[in-house]
Amino acid sequence: MDTKNIDQIWKTTVFSASALGYDKIHVPALTRTKKGVLLAFCEARKGPGGDWGAINILLRRSTDNGETWDDARVLVNGGGGPASNAVPISTRDGVVHFLCHKGYKHIYYYRSEDDGLTWSEPREITSVFDQYKTEYDWKVAAPGPGHAIELKNGRLLVPIWLCVPGGAAVEGGDHRPSCVSTIASDDGGLTWQRGDIIANNAGPIHNPNECAVAELADGSVMINIRSESAKHRRLVSVSPDGLNRWSEPAFDEALYDPVCMASFLSARDPKTGGHVLLFCNPDSRYDLQEYNKIHYCRRENGVIKLSRDGGKTWSEQRVIEAGPFAYSDLAIAPDGTVFCIYNTGAWGRLPHHNPEYAAFVRFPLEWIAANPSVRSKR
Repeated sequence: MDTKNIDQIWKTTVFSASALGYDKIHVPALTRTKKGVLLAFCEARKGPGGDWGAINILLRRSTDNGETWDDARVLVNGGGGPASNAVPISTRDGVVHFLCHKGYKHIYYYRSEDDGLTWSEPREITSVFDQYKTEYDWKVAAPGPGHAIELKNGRLLVPIWLCVPGGAAVEGGDHRPSCVSTIASDDGGLTWQRGDIIANNAGPIHNPNECAVAELADGSVMINIRSESAKHRRLVSVSPDGLNRWSEPAFDEALYDPVCMASFLSARDPKTGGHVLLFCNPDSRYDLQEYNKIHYCRRENGVIKLSRDGGKTWSEQRVIEAGPFAYSDLAIAPDGTVFCIYNTGAWGRLPHHNPEYAAFVRFPLEWIAANPSVRSKR
């Protein structure tokens, strides 16, 4: 990519529901391997079943920074039910680890040693989730969604959320009330251990769920959490090791939460050598609505924000997509090229929409600061 032109942003469609024979494309994920191969994942959904319907996880690869992509293929078949919440982890040894769930009650682990060309047979790791049962008797469990991370010490760290549905029916039921935590592996994915519960459905915190983690410059870990809290701000907490001793979850006033998943990434600015955090979600605070007694905002106006002080302030920001913008994921190359995949396409006013595409954009890191304005109202 020509990063000399900082106003340059390049865009393409990676997944199209109609072209692939599905009804919806949702919950994309993205990772960049050690060799620079981009792996894009999404949930391909059939029928009106929503999160509990017939869902497969698709994969596409790009070896040229997203200019071209190989054909989409089914990585995980839901077998008529949901296979979802793709969580890839690219590590420094060249291995790509991958987690997902089936039916919100079985969690599986895969690995690839050839940049996503081939994958191991799935191995169920639900037993680590079962370790929570004495403290939190979950009926619904899921990792991520979106990429997870390898820490500097080699630990694989995956954010997760758990739920005890309020209704009588679990299958086809609810995702709330809920809590969030992390799981980790210190042996390359062979064994996993649970962390502390970080945020629960209590006090001002209402139904924390989908979350993302990033390693800070000092080696500590920050988690960034979606919730349905009246505050409409993202929850953040910090741990020295990513598993335990989490700080009290706090609302970040600078990060609006329209009740939607967000992407979160730790990186190095190649121009300054300094550590940066990237955060991306639909910043649509101007269009508050109520749906099913939850105050959502319309999923549009996708904004990427940058912090140079470990998330204390978010000094640079720019609109990626002023139109429909829902779930997203981020990756970055050593030269500072940022990659973002996100849901888009026409849908109705309510947040439970029918996303048609997963779009992919690419731009240099300095593009974010070139026009720092963010639309806050129409």
